[in-house]
Amino acid sequence: MFGIDDILRAIVADLHIVALIMGGIYLLAVVCAVREILNSRTSQGSIAWLLSLLLLPVPTVLLYLIFGWKLFDDYATDRMQNGRADRPLRAKDLALIDRETDAKWPVQVHVSELPFLKGNAVELLVDGQATFDSIFAGIDAAEEYLLVQFYIVRDDRLGQALAERLIAKAKAGVSVFLLYDDIGSTGMPRRYRRQLREAGIKVSSFNRRHKFLRVFGATRINYRNHRKIVVADGKHAWVGGHNVGVEYLGEDPKLGHWRDTHVKVSGPAALGCALLFREDWEWATGERLPNRPPAALETFGENSVLVMGSGPADKLEECAIAFTDLIGRARERLWIVSPYFVPDTDIRTALFAARLRGVDVRIVLPDNPDHALVWLASMAHADSMVQHDIAVYRYTDGFLHQKVVLMDDQMATVGSVNFDNRSFAINFEITLWFTDDEPIGAVETMLLKDLESCRQVGLSEVETRPWPLYLASQAARLLSPVL
Repeated sequence: MFGIDDILRAIVADLHIVALIMGGIYLLAVVCAVREILNSRTSQGSIAWLLSLLLLPVPTVLLYLIFGWKLFDDYATDRMQNGRADRPLRAKDLALIDRETDAKWPVQVHVSELPFLKGNAVELLVDGQATFDSIFAGIDAAEEYLLVQFYIVRDDRLGQALAERLIAKAKAGVSVFLLYDDIGSTGMPRRYRRQLREAGIKVSSFNRRHKFLRVFGATRINYRNHRKIVVADGKHAWVGGHNVGVEYLGEDPKLGHWRDTHVKVSGPAALGCALLFREDWEWATGERLPNRPPAALETFGENSVLVMGSGPADKLEECAIAFTDLIGRARERLWIVSPYFVPDTDIRTALFAARLRGVDVRIVLPDNPDHALVWLASMAHADSMVQHDIAVYRYTDGFLHQKVVLMDDQMATVGSVNFDNRSFAINFEITLWFTDDEPIGAVETMLLKDLESCRQVGLSEVETRPWPLYLASQAARLLSPVL
């Protein structure tokens, strides 16, 4: 009986087979190189791939297939055919479009392909307990359908609590859909999915039907779906930084208190969140969900909200464009809170320019790492901010994971977007944009309280970093495009 060693020796012994394999690898390297040239977004990253494919086709071809091959043309086509082009509002509801705010923020509106919608109530949810209390209450109250999407769903106490509620609603006749990311939820056992499906819940991973993205399981490291969306009956939506796991309740003994932010939006903007879920569900399953707006659109408040979905299916790096525009328009203050801070050249330049204009620029980051490599790269970029007179704060009361931006008294954002290249160009993300005094004031109050639990990074700390730590952070910075 032949073993793997015997097969390898037979291949090596026959030079024709070796030549054929190497020829195939070089041909695939050429295909990858042509595709990289045609789909290039940044010259630095593309040149690195091209040189590696030319000089080291083995193992660069395999690495490119895992990290670099972009395959979302059909996602963009689906979106044009049946997604945002449909709009979540019908003709008789056009009065809910906030045209005045649209005219003030044209870049964000064009990126979103959706308008600012009036008539929403906005509730800021600080930390995990408040977030999941609100989400679970919304699930329990749902009457028609539930759309549930998380990057991470764990089979722990919180994951089981979610499953129990979804199963109960499915048995009560509510249509329930659960979408999760293949990489983020790698550890989800089949048993967890089976119990949901047996109750009539439709469950899918994001790349389920795209086998090229799932060689030997969840192989593709890039192009993850990082969105966190829950929609109940098209009336209420929850968006933010929390995933489903007990660490998001602060129960991780290593990280301790988990500082995160979600937001509940009740009103027409919930339909924009449902629209993004529909796009993702069709990509994942091939099944087109019906567009089911409520019989009569209810208004729950006076706030305007813009729902922005972004990702690698965009023709341009539209998420980065929207935030670069926001930075460029700041005149008084710009407070950015993110667990990961790995900006590209354009974002860094915009931040430096804002500070030179006299803007109060503050970057709030965690003091403790959850991912060492990204934390090191963030340190290098944050140190550069300090050297350019931008205030950097480190949150010391546990781990900070919220993704929030506050600009002047004009705009606040809450969503899933980290301030790094992965969120701006590689992952599928969602951001809610708010322009009214009530949500802006709530965000300001929240961030002022957060700053009380922060220490400011001084220039002396940057200049006296231990040499090994400085070297490690600068080396990690070189990987910024893929972190």
